[in-house]
Parts: sequence; structure tokens; C-alpha cells
Amino acid sequence: MNNLKNNKVPVKKILTALLILVFAACMLVPIPYYVEQPGDTINLKQLITVNGEEDQQEGSFSLTSVGFRRATAFRALAAQFKPFEDVVSADELTGGSTDEEYQQMQQFYMKSSQNAAIEQALKLAQKPYDLQYKGVYVLGVEKNSNFADKITVGDTVTKVDGKSFTSSQEFMDYVKSQKVGQELAVTFEHEGETKTAKGKLIELPSDKKPGIGITLTDHTEIKSEEEIDIDAGNIGGPSAGLMFTLEIYEQLIGKDLRHGQEIAGTGTIDSEGTVGRIGGIDKKVASAAESGAKIFFAPNDDITNEMKAIQPDIKTNYQEAESAAKKLGTDMKIVPVKTVQDALDYLNKL
Repeated sequence: MNNLKNNKVPVKKILTALLILVFAACMLVPIPYYVEQPGDTINLKQLITVNGEEDQQEGSFSLTSVGFRRATAFRALAAQFKPFEDVVSADELTGGSTDEEYQQMQQFYMKSSQNAAIEQALKLAQKPYDLQYKGVYVLGVEKNSNFADKITVGDTVTKVDGKSFTSSQEFMDYVKSQKVGQELAVTFEHEGETKTAKGKLIELPSDKKPGIGITLTDHTEIKSEEEIDIDAGNIGGPSAGLMFTLEIYEQLIGKDLRHGQEIAGTGTIDSEGTVGRIGGIDKKVASAAESGAKIFFAPNDDITNEMKAIQPDIKTNYQEAESAAKKLGTDMKIVPVKTVQDALDYLNKL
């Protein structure tokens, strides 16, 4: 009888040890998911100088960001009970790219965004500049692309069939005007070397048009007498384009656009000054409200029938931002903008 009692003690200890190990694993061991949450709201006075001078006006323009943390089982569970946190898989976040490729893509997007913002600010300020189109950055290559083993992330495509282009749109228009199965010769820069690869066009699932099967963004350079420096550090992605444009423009014209207001916002910017849709805007609204911003610029993007077909309950960024502000109970004003001029028109009325 005593032996039986004594045998129970080690079993309890083993079970306790196992429970401790499981608990520790749930707390500490990463799983292939990320927690998407409000990131930082960053005053652009800290990042941008024009002709060696910092912004001295009252108030601020700030970019907003989304933070991603590698999840543990407990962290993922806790996120289910927080209003501005979501759990996304590693594939959803990176699109199947490696961590290195994903970071490289984000930096390409950031560089492209900066160039578009500088161009827009110079154009608005009526300052002369020269835009040099270098080609398109390759941000990703689809597995079924006939160029998958020839072109890699980080390459710059400069020509197709010997033809040069002045924009990525012109490049895509040419490719889509060809036929599925047609062979093309693609010239590209790879680690400082010029190379050419041949392959057949595939049918793209997005629009059933012929394509090479790459994700791309413009590779441009701006030449101007104005010295514009943006030190974005490790911040990646294209979503700061609008706010970069406003900050640079204010410094170029030397005029107080903000009238002392703390203004945050988000949205891509293109060469026409259109403000584009971004992801995670609810988290950016939460970050901006926490920082004390009183005004938030949100893209008032158009929702197409194709987008509705895929996601029937889809909302514009502005509608998403309004919902987030209401949930937060903040008095921060959400301002819809379709173009950078919309933002300037609003500021002129302050």
C-alpha cells in the first residue's frame, strides 16, 4: 500500500513539469503568425529637411504606422479580445516571400513613395525638377511565371523586347497588349549587371490579361536644385506618401499650412497627386489618437465592382477610419481626401 502511494508522487511531479513546459511554450515559443497592432505616429519634422533646414512652424504633420509582432499562442489568443489587434499568418503578411525579400520589398515601396512625394511637392511649389525613370523594381515573382528562375526580387526591369518605357503603367500596357503564350525578351539589372531573359507570357488571374508574372513598383530618381532629405530609417511601405508630400511642400513654400494643429494621416501618393488606399487604417487611427493628433487625413478611395464582388462588405479607407474613431470615442476629426489638393484645400480653411 505504501509503495502505491509513493508511486503517485513522481506522476504528479511529471504532470506539473509538463504543464509548466506547455505554459512556457505558449508564452515564449513563436508560432507562424503575427499580431497586427497600432504602431508609431512619427512627427515628420524629425525625418525631413529641405535645403538643410528643419521645419520650424508650429504643429506637425505625422505619418502613422502599423506594428507587427511575431505571435506566441498566448499572444495570439489575447489579440482576439483587443479591438485594434488582428492575427495574420506569415504567408498573409509576406505573400510567401522570405523575411529578407519582404523587408526589401517594403524598402522599395518606401523609396518609390518618397520619390512620388518629392515630385508632387516640387510640382505644387512650382519648383523645377527632372524625373528620371529607371525602370521597375521587381517586388515578387509568381511561382507559375516563366521568368521565376531568371528574374529575382530586387532586380530592375529596364526594357521589354528592346523597348524602354517612361512609367510602369506604360510598361504594363505594352505587356498586356501582347498575347498569352507569346515569348518576350526582358532586360533587367541584377546586382550591377545587365541581363536579358526570355520567357512566355502567362494569363494573370487578376484580370485574365497576359503578364510576365511579377509584382512591381516604379524605380525613379528626382533631380532638383532643392535639397530634400528624408531619413525614414527602418520604416517601410508606401503609405506615408501623402504626409511626406504635405511636409515637404510646407517647407518648400515656407508657409504655415497647419496653423499650429497636430495633424496625422496616411495614404499612398502617385505622380498625379491621387491619394491611394492602404491597409490597417483602423490601427493607424488608434495610434494617431493616442499621440494627441486632432486631425487625421484618410484616403477616400473608390470601391470598384470587382472589389465588391470579392469582398461584398468592403468599405473605403475613410469609412473604416470613421468607424475606428467612433469605437475609440476620440474627438480627432477624420478628413476624407482623394487627392493631395483636397488636403491642401482643407488646410487653407483652418
